[in-house]
Amino acid sequence: MATDSHPADANPTQSGKLYLVPAPLDFGCDSQADLQDSIPLGTLKVAARLQYWISENAKSARAYLKRVNSVTALSASLQALHIEELPREVHKKGDHSGNFDARPLLAPALRGHDMGLVSEAGMPAVADPGSSVVRAAHELAIEVIPLIGPVSLLLALAASGLNGQNFAFAGYLPQDPTERSQRIRELESLALKTGQTQLFIETPYRNAAMLQSLLQTLHQHTRLAVSSGLTLGCGVCCSDSISNWRKRKSPLDNSTPAVFALGR
Repeated sequence: MATDSHPADANPTQSGKLYLVPAPLDFGCDSQADLQDSIPLGTLKVAARLQYWISENAKSARAYLKRVNSVTALSASLQALHIEELPREVHKKGDHSGNFDARPLLAPALRGHDMGLVSEAGMPAVADPGSSVVRAAHELAIEVIPLIGPVSLLLALAASGLNGQNFAFAGYLPQDPTERSQRIRELESLALKTGQTQLFIETPYRNAAMLQSLLQTLHQHTRLAVSSGLTLGCGVCCSDSISNWRKRKSPLDNSTPAVFALGR
């Protein structure tokens, strides 16, 4: 087991690197996909050698690294890894505003250790916390290296048939039904006027409510695309006009993450 005085990944003469490590998209799902079906072996090998981590959730990070270990052996035991969590307020309020100083989390990199940043699913800092860590790394002249892996937003966009040359991610829509409908109308107006595809997500257990709100609010000729369970055997990608959506059976359940996209 490597110790802090004899680290396997440290170079005391220069700063370590910050690797952005994608996680599989099956977090919280009933079944798990084969890790190598969605994440290249090269990414897994980098993850396996890292001993210092910044995570959205330490428990899910350990569960992911346990899966990595089944493919390529970790350089240290799970118990010996150093995994720091982003503060809870960063999850709730987001860390893109610059109000959170992530530089202390990168102290191991300044000592020469390579580090990993990981979220619960997909690419960290994209529709997930982590941008503050990446920004801090740039401020500290720490090299940032994004690794290859699944990004649900781009997979959903590619499968939507909507405009992939001009698009925007709107995050989560309001939970209040009235505010949610108003926001949907705003996004639809923007999409129809500019041709810019609008992508957004929802907590899985509100999938049905979101779809119902979309079908009630959007104009019949507006195109809606829904991608659910991406990279999983149960994955579906459906894209059609609202008038046709109203005639079809919903492909969504309330347990699988989904990405919604609307446009023309």
